[in-house]
Amino acid sequence: MAKTLRLLLGDQLNHKHSWFDQTDEEVLYFMAEMRQETDYVTHHIQKVVAFFSAMRNFSQWLQERGHSVIYYQLDHPDNEQDLTQNLEKLFKAHHIERFEYQLPDEYRLDQQLKEFSDSLELDSDAVDTEHFLTSRTDLETFFKGKKTYTMEYFYRDMRKKYDIMMANAKDPEGGKWNFDQSNRKKWKGAPEIPHERGFRKDVSALCKMIEEAGVKTMGSIDEQQFNWPTSREDGLSVLNYFCSNLLKHFGDYQDAMDPDQIYLFHSRLSFAMNSKLLHPLEVIEKVIDHWRANKDDIDISQVEGFVRQILGWREYMRGIYWMKMPGYRRSNKLDNQNELPDFYWTAETKMNCMHHAIKQSLDHAYAHHIQRLMITGNYALLTQTHPDEVDAWYLGIYIDALEWVEITNTRGMSQFADGGIVATKPYVSSGSYINKMSNYCSSCKYSVSKKTGDDACPFNSLYWNFLFEKREHFKNNQRMNMMMSMLDKKDPDELEQLVKRAQEIIKNPQKF
Repeated sequence: MAKTLRLLLGDQLNHKHSWFDQTDEEVLYFMAEMRQETDYVTHHIQKVVAFFSAMRNFSQWLQERGHSVIYYQLDHPDNEQDLTQNLEKLFKAHHIERFEYQLPDEYRLDQQLKEFSDSLELDSDAVDTEHFLTSRTDLETFFKGKKTYTMEYFYRDMRKKYDIMMANAKDPEGGKWNFDQSNRKKWKGAPEIPHERGFRKDVSALCKMIEEAGVKTMGSIDEQQFNWPTSREDGLSVLNYFCSNLLKHFGDYQDAMDPDQIYLFHSRLSFAMNSKLLHPLEVIEKVIDHWRANKDDIDISQVEGFVRQILGWREYMRGIYWMKMPGYRRSNKLDNQNELPDFYWTAETKMNCMHHAIKQSLDHAYAHHIQRLMITGNYALLTQTHPDEVDAWYLGIYIDALEWVEITNTRGMSQFADGGIVATKPYVSSGSYINKMSNYCSSCKYSVSKKTGDDACPFNSLYWNFLFEKREHFKNNQRMNMMMSMLDKKDPDELEQLVKRAQEIIKNPQKF
């Protein structure tokens, strides 16, 4: 009879975890699909399906290897839909003497399980997920005594620590740490973009169960051809496909945007990694090994740009999260108070870039980092939307969005709500940047070259209005000096027109 119950959360699907090295008749694993997790924010239907499908596959994998598993589907008659209530019932039913869990990556679950464990009379223990390349506190230790944090220094330290793309103990391979300047090309129809490594899974039964349970979701789904990796085998297949077909041009076009191209040369690995089906180090090593075997065909800039996202940015965001929570989720340094426009849930807007970025997100639960940062995030910040609203949308709509990585990117990088912890200046732009990096503007109702008038790109007036209204916040920010100087030199009449149009857009977003 089982004496120890081990909990596995929906994003703890790590096949390589030491828990699973051997079977033990006295250990019982518990996994559950719960309303507690579907309802704390409105999620994209594809996100809910992906997690439930991946959890079921993982449960089956455990059972095939001789582990004892209790798995509650959403409609299981014993499912209380609450984590601690489910655990309490199982403890009694199975006469459990010891409780173990892996440390959650979301603060709310970490607190819930910590408080629950502290209240128990039986023994309990929390262990590491054995997934990340840093601990929760490594980043805080790394920047101890520093007033500002710079991801680049952390990234270089990680390269040295794990001996990744190093010429020797001190120097990077290729003579440069960072090839970001090479990663900013606009895609102009060539090179040809291979079709993504997709899937055609029938998830209609899962969708029916979710609908019958009354779970509120957003977005759409093709129930007969679900397109995301939800097993370790799927994830490895997507990784191999990326190396063979997409890596060659990934770095060049990682910031590019096109209305007809959903994924461009991106890997589509983020869900598989964030659910822990794939380990970050195995992804990095596979990509580097492929590059080394194909150096004549693949430039170092393509590989470094990819490695930086995982070894640098991903670990850095998690470190910031655990360093700054729980206060971080309440930060609103720019005091933005407006509501997110309704078209974020419908894509019904005349702005071509916004329409395509939002529609793609609703249709596929996916948009790449520049679409999130410089289209939908840029607009939300320029219209001075409350970061709570922006957080809820990003956390819900994207298949890879878990709070530890979403909130630091949204509230920090995108919305500058943390006042400069993650980013040294706000990531805002007028239409010119969007035109530079995308193919949206040529077929838009609005003219990207016009700043005022009914047919002027809304981003242009919103940009100058934002600088004008928030100037007090940026007067001591050296990285904003040039833009504030340009603002000061603006013709007063033109500035008045820009502000007037921006206010109209902010008050009546559905008109635009």
